[in-house]
Amino acid sequence: MRLHLVDATYELFRAHYAPRPPTLGRDGMNLSGVAGVVDQMLFLLREEGATHVGCATDQVIESFRNEMFQGYKSSFGMPPELLEQFPIVEDALRALGLVVWPMVEFEADDAIAAACMKFKDDAEVEQVVVCTPDKDMAQLVDGERVVLLDRRRRITYDEPAVHVKWGVAPSAIPDWLALVGDSSDGYPGLPGWGAKSAAAVLARYGSLEGIPVKASAWDVKSLRGGPVLAATLRERWDEVQLYRSLARLRTAEDGVDIPERAVDELRWRGTPRAGWEAFTATWGLPQYAARPHRWLEG
Repeated sequence: MRLHLVDATYELFRAHYAPRPPTLGRDGMNLSGVAGVVDQMLFLLREEGATHVGCATDQVIESFRNEMFQGYKSSFGMPPELLEQFPIVEDALRALGLVVWPMVEFEADDAIAAACMKFKDDAEVEQVVVCTPDKDMAQLVDGERVVLLDRRRRITYDEPAVHVKWGVAPSAIPDWLALVGDSSDGYPGLPGWGAKSAAAVLARYGSLEGIPVKASAWDVKSLRGGPVLAATLRERWDEVQLYRSLARLRTAEDGVDIPERAVDELRWRGTPRAGWEAFTATWGLPQYAARPHRWLEG
């Protein structure tokens, strides 16, 4: 069987900002994000045939990374109508009968990484499908056993595809992000280092530590500005190390708790009817009351 690991925070953002009329719930509350996540999860279960699913959420946007770097992404400036949907979407996922990992100290990405490491070598798991287009998550890709799925574009990235897309091996994604930066997470990378130059150098040397200190020792074809890049890397070594640490996903070894012991605990057995109907009634979403296609009886 295939294990699907879903970044539900990404799905919430995607649904909330989708160009369609808003879904209004109780007291006129905007629940477009919640409704969109429900639609996407039911589509994953019904049309895409997912059987074992884990959903990770950011219960709060801030994490330990905000203590590491002041400019890291935060909830500052986020629309209140989006923020207030975060706890509701967790309730919706649980009401659907799905396993949810709400992160506080860590991030949803870390929960997915921890679950991936925990279950990818299980004999029952044929493939782990990480459901997000976030390039950070490409570091989890392992051959064809762990793949990254951009469900919106219907693109699957196995290890060769990661090489084609980003120019480096999955293991070098944190190093690559440290050099080029990640605007969505709020860290800038190093001046002068672009996606192509970082990919070319890391493809040759594998990691930040493997890059020769002096550009005169570099053996990288078609690379311009090597001396400047090398000087920048040398002068900002501590900075690039910090950015790589921000990009590196945390797992159980770092304290990320995935309580399920066996992968079968992630099996979706259907939606508990009473709980789901109570959820839709509570939040004024009667049009969703009969939406699940399989009910968990008994």
